[in-house]
Amino acid sequence: MRLMNTVTIPPDQVAIKALQSKLVSVLQPILPEHALLWEPEDTIPYECDGLAAYRRMPLAVALPETEDQVAQILKICYTMKIPVVPRGSGTGLSGGAMPIAQGLVLSLAKLKKIISIDPFTRTAVIQPGVRNLAISEAVAHLGLYYAPDPSSQIACSIGGNVNENSGGVHCLKYGLTLHNILKVRGLLMNGEVVEFGSLAPDCPGLDLLAVMIGSEGMLAVVTEVTVKLIAKPKLARVIMASFDDIEKGGNAVAAIIAAGIIPAGLEMMDKATTRAVEEFVHAGYDLDAQAILLCESDGTPEEVAEEIERMTAVLEKSGASGIQISKDEAERLKFWSGRKNAFPAAGRLAPDYYCMDGTIPRRNIATLLKRIQGMEKKYGLACLNVFHAGDGNMHPLILFNGADQEEWHRAEDFGTEILEACVELDGTITGEHGVGIEKINSMCVQFGEGERESFWGVKDAFDPERLLNPDKAIPTLHRCAEYGRMRISGGILPHPELERF
Repeated sequence: MRLMNTVTIPPDQVAIKALQSKLVSVLQPILPEHALLWEPEDTIPYECDGLAAYRRMPLAVALPETEDQVAQILKICYTMKIPVVPRGSGTGLSGGAMPIAQGLVLSLAKLKKIISIDPFTRTAVIQPGVRNLAISEAVAHLGLYYAPDPSSQIACSIGGNVNENSGGVHCLKYGLTLHNILKVRGLLMNGEVVEFGSLAPDCPGLDLLAVMIGSEGMLAVVTEVTVKLIAKPKLARVIMASFDDIEKGGNAVAAIIAAGIIPAGLEMMDKATTRAVEEFVHAGYDLDAQAILLCESDGTPEEVAEEIERMTAVLEKSGASGIQISKDEAERLKFWSGRKNAFPAAGRLAPDYYCMDGTIPRRNIATLLKRIQGMEKKYGLACLNVFHAGDGNMHPLILFNGADQEEWHRAEDFGTEILEACVELDGTITGEHGVGIEKINSMCVQFGEGERESFWGVKDAFDPERLLNPDKAIPTLHRCAEYGRMRISGGILPHPELERF
């Protein structure tokens, strides 16, 4: 008698499979066949967002095509007490769209219609899956555009921008997502329709639009956004200023703002970054400089000429070793191409990179850069520094090899120390990437118990069952206590239930 080999499935896996089967069976009647995924080979592309260091498989992935389908999905999950993770284009860098192990990923990628464009009020009503850059492309013939321009604008969605309050290289003058959105329509976890903001300059009641934008998918699922459009400037020119000392470059940023100048863009890169991007896109950067600043002016030709002259004077007084002004639009775009491609350029230097997102007062930029240089030696890892200098939003790129677990842990420690330094220098742990799962431990450093309880209070007002993206952004009291013990002993508290690389 020949015995067949048998595989024993753990009891917890049996329960998970049963839950998955039940969820799929109730979702199938409301979604097209191609809009519901549950087999591992289909759901694996959704196991992480742009922060690939942390991964987790969901029960299933739903890709609704209408708001009504979104509402039905949420009602079903609410009844079944299944957590839901809203997802846009998956370009986020904090793990905000990473799945819950026994939850559903709700992708809004198929809701990608531009519903209406009004050139008279300079507004557009769009669905959350519309790409950031697609908005400007759709209104270019009207001489208008959408101002926030994150580096991922060719791929990131407006729904994700709303959830993370994304910025971009022109956020200094034109603001973040918060300053360019008039109204957001969404659905609560129970499927109820809610609206935040209005087309009027003000609306009655609490200013909940500001609460919704940057809430990382924890309060409501975005289904429609009304954005502001602005007129394209008649002219834009950019100064590329070189510095032989990174501290001089950092101090020049503060000097420009102190002079009463608000450039359209004010970005800084250190020598390691300029070399990496120059080899990648050939933007014409000064490779001998320890740091370069890109300072853009836009407006009428007269306004631009005056501002360029004023900025040049400030940069020279601040010790710039070289100044080059774009001659035409092609050269302006060429200068910006390097900054926009800093992240992919970093990917050519090492198997992996870890992008941080701390923000500090402009006066402390030079101090933080000096500290990061010391951390490079301490952890034995290289770091490229590129950031929105105008508002102090730093994006250090720590280079490492993810195949080496010990090296990855050093990269984590490196990043944690950078964020702690930001808090110490009167800054914050995130500027535009969000907290997600990546910075949840660092929330324990910046905010006390009372503050964190207040955050939970806001969360519970919208989602009392805590089913929308529940394990992100706000740490529990127990977690912060554990984190404190680990930091005292010199360790790092790992993120639970995650597969690394």
